[in-house]
Amino acid sequence: MTVRQPWRVAIVGGGITGLAAAVRLRDRAPAGTEITVYEQAGRLGGKLRTGELAGQAVEFGAESFLMRDPVGAESAAVALVRRLGLADAIVHPTVGQAALAVDGGLRPIPGGTLVGVPGDLDRVAAVAEPAADADRDGGRPLLGPDEDVAVGALVRDRLGDPVVDRLVDPMLGGVYAGRADDLSLVTTMPALARAARTAHTLLGAVRAAQAAAPRAPGAPVFGTLAGGLSTLVEAAATASGATIRRDSAVRELRRTATGWALTIGPTRDPELVEADAVLLAVPARPAARLLAGPAPEVATAVGGLDYASVALVTMALPEPELPELSGFLVPATEGLLIKASTFFTTKWGHLRRADGLALVRASVGRYGDETSLQLTDDDLVATVHRELSKVLGTPLPAPVASHVQRWGGALPQYTPGHLDRVAVARAALRAAHPTLALAGAGYDGVGIPVCVRSGETAAEEIITALGGSGS
Repeated sequence: MTVRQPWRVAIVGGGITGLAAAVRLRDRAPAGTEITVYEQAGRLGGKLRTGELAGQAVEFGAESFLMRDPVGAESAAVALVRRLGLADAIVHPTVGQAALAVDGGLRPIPGGTLVGVPGDLDRVAAVAEPAADADRDGGRPLLGPDEDVAVGALVRDRLGDPVVDRLVDPMLGGVYAGRADDLSLVTTMPALARAARTAHTLLGAVRAAQAAAPRAPGAPVFGTLAGGLSTLVEAAATASGATIRRDSAVRELRRTATGWALTIGPTRDPELVEADAVLLAVPARPAARLLAGPAPEVATAVGGLDYASVALVTMALPEPELPELSGFLVPATEGLLIKASTFFTTKWGHLRRADGLALVRASVGRYGDETSLQLTDDDLVATVHRELSKVLGTPLPAPVASHVQRWGGALPQYTPGHLDRVAVARAALRAAHPTLALAGAGYDGVGIPVCVRSGETAAEEIITALGGSGS
């Protein structure tokens, strides 16, 4: 098959995954390639959304990105920031210590853990007493060559329930809004999974994973952009040179003799556009709906992924008494509505205000227990304010402003075997339709760096497919 020149590539989804893919296409595809991004919402960025509260910029979605990838190299997010000329805008937390809300008070999160899994039992004993005679060497690796398990199952077996309930579960809950007993080790902790294929103890696996990706003392773990993460979105959209179509829902995807046909817009007045290749950078369920026609078996596999919903409640508080912490996590066993809180104006020095007004955000909603999200915005704010006061042990002043951001179906829930299932689905898709690619958090993991890398990888696959079939 000969592909017309210039290429026409359609990207469905204007979050950071789709935009990173568009930038990569602009950089690596032949000159003149026509790139169009279709976003069903009226704004780009997906879960990256910088808003304003009490006259100050604040994140209503993702807050920061990892500076390093799991093997210690510069993360894909940082590389994209550099590509877009925004490196000088990177800022880091000025307060990095966070706490756990346990036993009615705040205790510092122990150092030396890997997403809560300890490499030294003495360092976590004050928060979670490990099981007696824990983690004995059984004479063989913890995981087989292709094995995947739930994080909770492995850690409970090796270290006991308190380590999971008080450390690992709240750490994973803060990232995925899920439970350690349900989440895949290979997907959520790939470095630990790799180490567990050779290590005979969990403590040894943690230490090996940490040694494989050493971090220089004092090197920042997280970063964000001084102007807000929406500046990353805007810069990527501009640099891609793509045609951006907001308020443009893609309702159907159909194979044609020469490529793809996309049906866009309302049922009564649809628009039909053609493309040589399509990159789906949307959550798994909408992707499955579009795949139902051209790749029904892949659609079934992809559509089975479940998601958690969360709400982020941000309050502007006049001169509150806050500890010198970046925030805290809440184990589900504490019985609170909130699962995490961030003290924005403490954590990020560039956000501190001379008038003492503090921005505090709390996250609400755990997978499988989302009835709390049925509360009204006013009730959510009131409940969060009351629970924060309880955890801090002092009444907080009434907020002068507040904002509730609801993210329905925002966080994928990766059960054991997730990455293998995705690999099989992608292989089937490539075999049948090499010019159709999947990218995003639903397949490769959460976090800005993972989403950026996912979009860039899918873009490279499309370039290879089009280049390989061209004359």
